[in-house]
Amino acid sequence: MFPVDNVLRKYLPERAVESCLELIQKTGAHLKIVNERVTRHGDYRRMPNGKHQITVNANLNKYRFLITLIHELAHLVAFEKYGRSIKPHGAEWKRIFQYLMLPFIRPEIFPSQLLPLLAHHFKNPKASSSTDARLSIALKQFDAQNTDKTYVFQVPLGSVFRIYNGKLYKRGNRRIKRYECIEVATGRMYLFQPNAEVELIFE
Repeated sequence: MFPVDNVLRKYLPERAVESCLELIQKTGAHLKIVNERVTRHGDYRRMPNGKHQITVNANLNKYRFLITLIHELAHLVAFEKYGRSIKPHGAEWKRIFQYLMLPFIRPEIFPSQLLPLLAHHFKNPKASSSTDARLSIALKQFDAQNTDKTYVFQVPLGSVFRIYNGKLYKRGNRRIKRYECIEVATGRMYLFQPNAEVELIFE
């Protein structure tokens, strides 16, 4: 039995464990569960020895962990099937991600309130589920430490907030889907996703 079996039960919805285990075995992926990385939930790399390594952040809730794991396995399958010249999140990857994820989008695995959001997201999956603000915010409700979180869309216009690296920004106007925010130290304008987690400094 693949040694990741018991580990997967800790990080995945119970009804998804067996299918994920089969996918890992079939693709020959080496799964590493790592400490949180702010800039990514997971990644896929082909190692110099030819083996496939997938890493997923240990702090993700079970539903985010499942989506991330399948996301990275889709990279592996896409590159093996179509070669390294394809775009990492191009049409080939999207089709494989949809195909691999479809069997998991059911009420035995995901809470009912997530199912319509997942169905919408996987019509045209993005490079990161975090760029789908509605799905991302809904997923964060299942985080273990879901207290005192503030998102950019909740910050009042003109208020100052801090991001994970300590930099301060002042919230500006909404531009279609994202928000214009001015970095206090430099005066430069940046665009933030509405679901970016921040710490409100003052209004």
